[in-house]
Amino acid sequence: MARPGQDTRTRRGIHMTTTEHEMPVRNHLGLFMKQLVRKPGRIVALAPSSTGLAREMVRELGPETGSVIELGSGTGKITSHILARGIPQERLAMFELDDAFCALLSQEFPRAAVMQLSAERCDEAPLDDVGAVVSGLPLLSMPTKVQRRIVGGAFRKMRPGGIFVQFTYGYRPPIDRPVREELGLSWTVSPKVYRNIPPARVYTFRRAA
Repeated sequence: MARPGQDTRTRRGIHMTTTEHEMPVRNHLGLFMKQLVRKPGRIVALAPSSTGLAREMVRELGPETGSVIELGSGTGKITSHILARGIPQERLAMFELDDAFCALLSQEFPRAAVMQLSAERCDEAPLDDVGAVVSGLPLLSMPTKVQRRIVGGAFRKMRPGGIFVQFTYGYRPPIDRPVREELGLSWTVSPKVYRNIPPARVYTFRRAA
């Protein structure tokens, strides 16, 4: 829902040029650290995702992917890499709860949909033909029932063959076993990305046809 006086075009893609989606997002480390100090319970990452991790997260995306939903967009580091893979802003929806991050995302990506809603409502994204959900959320720190609502909603929203991309700092799949089994998920995992704080792996989940 748009705030009073807010330009609602920040929530609905309209038009964009090729140069717009290729523009890299500026470094907003200062804002990230400020919000980390203010809201340590909500922001659990020690630093924004590295360039190496962001590239690994979007490796399977391309113009043929269709629309993309990003969960936990933060300062937009991964967002800029999503767009650089040929996804128009008008085909992107970002879910983020933090006020300051939402304001920044609306400024940096004015033709994408910025949704200040829980990721549990990702199936409400104003998009069709969704081919991928890219998640920067700390899923393993969430109860299984919350994971079920997020991941289940993502696969309900996506077209058949859609992918759910999630990074993790640990050694086990970043979705609890009951959720994986209920949804019939298979996955591939990337090599560890050492140039990230801390090092991380990227899991790409698919649902059986």
